Amino acid sequence: MKINDIDKSRLFHGMSAKELSSCLDSLQTREKKYIKDDVILHAGEKTSNIGMVLAGSVTIESNDVWGNCTVLSHVGKNQYFAETYALLGEVLLVDVIANEDCTILFFDIRKLLDDNKKSSSWKEKLLKNILFISSQKNLVLSKRSFHTSPKSCRGRLLSYLNAIAVQTGSAEFDIPFNRQQLADYLNLERTNMSKELSRMKDEGLIEFRKSHFKLLKAD
Repeated sequence: MKINDIDKSRLFHGMSAKELSSCLDSLQTREKKYIKDDVILHAGEKTSNIGMVLAGSVTIESNDVWGNCTVLSHVGKNQYFAETYALLGEVLLVDVIANEDCTILFFDIRKLLDDNKKSSSWKEKLLKNILFISSQKNLVLSKRSFHTSPKSCRGRLLSYLNAIAVQTGSAEFDIPFNRQQLADYLNLERTNMSKELSRMKDEGLIEFRKSHFKLLKAD
C-alpha cells in the first residue's frame, strides 16, 4: 500500500506527509482481502480496528437468532466502519459483510488512545476526523429511520428513491443495494416490495432495471 493511495481520505484530512507516515506506522495498518459474503466482523465480538474500504464495498447488517436480517448501511470505497465500536471498546451489535470482493485496510485505534505516549499533531487531527466521520454515520442512520417511518411499502420506496435523487442531483441513478438488500434496508418483505415496484412502474412513476432507477414526473 502506498501513502498516495489514502492521503486524500477524510480520516487523514489535514495531515502533512510526515504526520500521515507517523500515523500509519503508529496504528499498525494492515491490508486484507475478502470475497463476496465473507463476514469481516461478527456481532458479539470486540474490535480495536477501524476498517477502511480500499476496493469493493461492505454492508452493515443486524442479524438476529431467528434469521431476520436488517441492512443498516452500505459502506463503499474510501469509507469506514467500526470506528465507534473500536473507540469505545463495546461489543459489536452488527455484522460487517463483504457486499462484493473487497480490500480492507485496518487501523488499530488502541495506539491512538495509548496514554503512555506523548500527544502529537497527527493524533489531534485523527480524533477530529473520526468525530466528523462518526457524525456522518449518525446522519446515515437517521435517514434510514426517516425512510422506514412511512407505514406503506410505497411510502418507504418513494422516500428512499427521492432521497437518492436529491443526493445525486439527478432523477436517474444507481442504488448500492440489490433487491433483497433494499428490502432489508427498508424493513420490507421482498416479494411485496417487488410487486409494488412493478405497480409504480406500470403507473409511470419510475423506470428501473436491476439497481438502476429513473424517477418520472407525473403528467
